[in-house]
Amino acid sequence: MARRLKQDISIGSNLRKYRQASGLSQEAVAAKLQLQSLDISREVISQMELGTYNIRVSILLALAEIYDISIQNFFVDLERYEQDEADK
Repeated sequence: MARRLKQDISIGSNLRKYRQASGLSQEAVAAKLQLQSLDISREVISQMELGTYNIRVSILLALAEIYDISIQNFFVDLERYEQDEADK
């Protein structure tokens, strides 16, 4: 039973969880990022939460600051390994 590390791991659900816990809309988060000179729209926030947008580290750092959390929180409880085809 070999374990393979997933090639693409999405943190989108954690991004959404912390945004909602902060009581912020996607629009509000985009506005806060724009105040930090990060050109991010509400649509990009949505794509990040859906896992279809590759997030820059600068954005993650800014989001951690906005949500008042450690950047490591975005990586908690992620599925890191793919199930081997023989094990399915």
